[in-house]
Amino acid sequence: MFRLLGRLGGLALALAPTGARAWYEPGHRMINRLALDSLPADFPAWSREPDNAGRIVFLAQEPDRWRRTRSELLQHDNGLDHFFEVELLADAGIDVATLTPFRYQFVAQFASGRAAHADRFPAIEPAKDRDHSLEWPGFLPWEIAESYAKLQTVFSYLKTYERYGSPAEIADARANAVYVMGVMGHYVGDGSQPLHATVQKSGWLGPNPHHYTTTDFHALIDGGFIARAGITLAELEPRVVPAPPLDLTPRPDGRDPAFVAVVDYLLATQRTVEPLYRLLQQHQLTDGGPGDRAGRAFIAERLLAGGQMLGTLWLTAWRQAAPDPNLRATLLERPVPPAVAP
Repeated sequence: MFRLLGRLGGLALALAPTGARAWYEPGHRMINRLALDSLPADFPAWSREPDNAGRIVFLAQEPDRWRRTRSELLQHDNGLDHFFEVELLADAGIDVATLTPFRYQFVAQFASGRAAHADRFPAIEPAKDRDHSLEWPGFLPWEIAESYAKLQTVFSYLKTYERYGSPAEIADARANAVYVMGVMGHYVGDGSQPLHATVQKSGWLGPNPHHYTTTDFHALIDGGFIARAGITLAELEPRVVPAPPLDLTPRPDGRDPAFVAVVDYLLATQRTVEPLYRLLQQHQLTDGGPGDRAGRAFIAERLLAGGQMLGTLWLTAWRQAAPDPNLRATLLERPVPPAVAP
C-alpha cells in the first residue's frame, strides 16, 4: 500500500505547477515522500495512512507558499530561513566549527562581526532591501534544528495523549505532528539544494579562476532540470535506504548534537557547489537527455540526500520523545466520566 501511494504521489508530482522556489513543488514533495519511505517499521503507523501521508507531502511546499506574500514583515521573517550563505561566516570572523545553536546569539555575533569587518561586505542599496534581509547570511540551520525540537515536543505530548487522552485529543495531537513533519521537510529539502548553502547562489561572485558562469541559473536547479530530465519519485524510491537515527552523544564543547548534525549536513551540501558549477560548465545540465547522465545523477543524489536527512530527523525526534510528565499528571487528575447507562 505504501509503495502504491508513492506511485500515486508521482502522478501528482507530474501534474503539479512549478512556480515556487527552492526545488519547486515537485522536488519538495519528492523529498517528503522519500523521507516517509525511509522510516522503519517501528515508526508510528498513522504516518503511513493515506490521508496523513498525503498531507505530509502537501505541506512540503508550505513555507514557499508563505513567500508569495506582499508583506515585507513576513518576507523578512520567512525568507531568511530558506538558505545559509556559509562563506559569509569567515568574512564576519565566525568559525563554523564553533557555531552557536542559539539563533539570536548568532544574530548578535554576526552583526558584530559584520560591523568589525565592514570592508569585507558590499554596501547595501536600501531600494533593493525592502524586507531588510540583505545584511544576513540566512538562518537555515537554526530553522531546521528548531523544527526538530518542536517535533520532539509534539511527539512527547502525543505519546502522553495516546496513553491517557481521549480519541479526539489523540487525533488533534497526530494532526499537529503531521503539520510539523510536513513543514520542516521543506527546510531540510532546501538544505540539500547546493545553491541554498552558498553565497554563490545566483552565479559565481568574486575571483573566478575556473571561469564558472556568472549568470543566475538557480531556477534551473530548483526545478527546471528536474522537469526536463523527467526525474520521478518512482525511479528514486528503489534507492531509498532506512534512515539511521542521529548520534546524540554529548559533545565536549557542550553544543547540541542535533544542531551540529544539521550544520554538518549543510556543510556537506556546500561542498557540492563547485561540482554543480562544473556540471553546468560541461553542458551536463541542459535537456536531461543521454548527454546529461552526470547532471541527472547529481540532482537525483541531492533529492535522496534531502529525504534521508529528513527521515533521520523524524525518526530521532520520535525515539527521543518521552511522555510529558506534567501533561500526564494533568490528564490523570481529570474526573472520570460517568459510566454510560445501558
